[in-house]
Amino acid sequence: MTGNDRNGYNANEMTTIAPTPPPLQQPVMEGISWQTYEALLRELCAAGSHLRVTYDQGRMVVMSPLPIHEKWKQIFDRLIVILSEARRAPISAYGSTTWKREVIKRGLEPDQCYYVQHAPQMRGREDIDLEIDPPPDLAIEVDVTNHPIDRMSIYASLKIPEVWRYRRRQVECWHLDNDRYELREESLAFPGFKPSALAEFLRMHPAMLDSEIAEAFREWLKSQPN
Repeated sequence: MTGNDRNGYNANEMTTIAPTPPPLQQPVMEGISWQTYEALLRELCAAGSHLRVTYDQGRMVVMSPLPIHEKWKQIFDRLIVILSEARRAPISAYGSTTWKREVIKRGLEPDQCYYVQHAPQMRGREDIDLEIDPPPDLAIEVDVTNHPIDRMSIYASLKIPEVWRYRRRQVECWHLDNDRYELREESLAFPGFKPSALAEFLRMHPAMLDSEIAEAFREWLKSQPN
């Protein structure tokens, strides 16, 4: 994704690389029961807290997202909505919903998540149970810290078929295959689209405003084959 497109957009000229925060090591709490995990989630919800909780079979990490993490997360969401509109693809966003399954004693909040293929089926749904309902078709993982728990293995155990992971200034596309993720070029949720293309637009922050990044992406999509 370099050079001028038919609308005059030059990714090389407009891209400014945002600084990447140094990796942070988060403390892990050990021996936490599932009941304690669920009680904490209820307390955080009641308090309107934005703390994020990752739980993996008794190990738990509670994090407060960094500003740069939240910025990239919001830009990601805006670009995916624009992509869905350009593709006329149905989409239902569930943000950072907590997804968990007691039977495997694992749970987390993705940075963003979406029903795409299953969007019509999940229309209007507010109470979702992963024991009987399908998981989101796509999850977004913005990785700016050295997380001590393997979140990708939790995504796999929750059966989320696709994860786009932003780390080291690149967007990776992971497909679930036999309970483990494999790196792929093209998206399952948006067939034919290569998520790696999003990295150029994410790196436009902080030189460009969100609205300017969105417009650049919209114009770039117009130049791409259907």
